[in-house]
Amino acid sequence: MRFAGVDLSEPRIMGVINVSPESFYKGSVRNDEEKLVETALRMVEDGASFIDVGAKSTAPYLETQIPVEEEIRRAVWAVRTIRDHVDVPISIDTTNARVAEEAIKAGADIINDVTGLKGDPNMARVASDYGTPVVLCASGRVKDFSDPVHTVMDFLQESLVIAEKHGIEDVAVDPAIGFLRPEWPPWYVWDSKAIANLNLLKSLGKPILVGISRKSFIGAITGRQDPYERLAGSLSATAIAVLKGANIIRTHDVKETLDAVKVASFIKDFSL
Repeated sequence: MRFAGVDLSEPRIMGVINVSPESFYKGSVRNDEEKLVETALRMVEDGASFIDVGAKSTAPYLETQIPVEEEIRRAVWAVRTIRDHVDVPISIDTTNARVAEEAIKAGADIINDVTGLKGDPNMARVASDYGTPVVLCASGRVKDFSDPVHTVMDFLQESLVIAEKHGIEDVAVDPAIGFLRPEWPPWYVWDSKAIANLNLLKSLGKPILVGISRKSFIGAITGRQDPYERLAGSLSATAIAVLKGANIIRTHDVKETLDAVKVASFIKDFSL
């Protein structure tokens, strides 16, 4: 199995760099060119197979609206800067087709769309026109709050249909940890059920990408309200995700996460 040209015979790491000051984890934000390059180089050196760039926060519980022109400016600057220094695939984390297209022109290789091609009606066209691999995130209106796992699968199947209609074959699926936030069950229960049953997404036949790093469900479980204090909890959830079949782990902490992934993957190989 491959995604964006990367061999997924073992779990891979996607390092997260944000150039959006409004992002929930300020430790991921780089707005200085020297620090941006330094971080990207260090992530690759530490074992990242992908770099994911966010120019606008997509956290559903924050006020994150900025002008599209500003998101484009940030995205193009960051992608172009990083592209000059690393040779791993770069993903642009955006829900806007204009941003995605400009980022691709600047050197991005992957579109990471948390709406699963259901937000901007032009996103699938852009991905198709440029032959760009896509991360499809589970997105939609939740009808059955009691069944997180099959809700996520249904949302992803809908996105896969959209991708197929546009001839987009190189995709990874993402269960949208932290994005589907029902009042009941509590979102941290919802997210935990999705991770615990991640193996069911294998039936979709696509690589599974999971973004767990420092998210609020970790804080709710551990009582760590500050994202800076959620690394240990994130590594625990990451290990479980790998045991359940995750192919790509999206993280702010590449070196530490890679160790967790290596150990979990090694132990998994001895499963009876």
